[in-house]
Amino acid sequence: MSSSTALEQLASFRAQNLRASQEFLDKASPILKEIKNTKRNDDVWPVIEQLALAALDVGRLDVAKTAWKALVDRIGQESPRVILLQGLIMESTEPLEVVLKFYESEAQKHAHNPAFWKRQVAVLRQMGKIEDAVNELRLLLDTFYNDLESWLELADIYSSCCQYTSALQALSHALLLTPQNPFTFLQFAETAFSAGDIPLALKNFLIVIDMNDSDVSAPQDQSPTGISVRAWWGVKLCARRLLYPPAGSHLESASKTAVPKNIKLIDQLATERVLTAYSGEHGIHNRDVVSRWMTRS
Repeated sequence: MSSSTALEQLASFRAQNLRASQEFLDKASPILKEIKNTKRNDDVWPVIEQLALAALDVGRLDVAKTAWKALVDRIGQESPRVILLQGLIMESTEPLEVVLKFYESEAQKHAHNPAFWKRQVAVLRQMGKIEDAVNELRLLLDTFYNDLESWLELADIYSSCCQYTSALQALSHALLLTPQNPFTFLQFAETAFSAGDIPLALKNFLIVIDMNDSDVSAPQDQSPTGISVRAWWGVKLCARRLLYPPAGSHLESASKTAVPKNIKLIDQLATERVLTAYSGEHGIHNRDVVSRWMTRS
């Protein structure tokens, strides 16, 4: 295989946002070995950078360091991307206190670049300094409001601490930034369910389904797949909780979201859609198990 063909194949990983790290490492390592012969080709350097990240994913520090050195030779040690890669390698080799000071220093030097600030937050989480991580994220978002990744990180931290109301507040900002992303709505719905706001969770699970299954020309008996299956499971769990609330539970919606009047029909539809998802050639046994769970009260 020619180097140009290999680069085209590896570029597809970036275009499709694939994180098949071992596969990428296997395919890109030969290019790194021949880097002296290909360094004039500018297309190779994004591949070398991604190779370093893939190597870190699978614990190949030797490859990551070699790729980093190649990037230093090519674009210099002062490039923010090279410095960030250096920090990621340090996270695997140095004490976290040392890495934290490194990121703090670089964040001050590159105040316009939130990447170092976000790695600082990640290290704080690894160190168990959750309150400090939250405070840094809040400061970051005051400066970089449109940083979706940071809003999702803040929501994840709150959820990990069972502070679901705060997590929902963070996710509401994420929804403003990505109103067409069903995965963000799914995360919002699941967090609302954990918070005990079942009507709000149901509403957002249905939004996910509406966004993902909007092809009106598709056959009605077509099996739901991917995120839709997960959303239909969420609908079923919400409908079941609303129809058969646990003894002594209070299902009032903190968000004042109304319960649909046709909740029984929604429950029946959710049952049908989930069972359809388990009706394929390889899902007959699973369908029987799921059916027994879905139909009991």
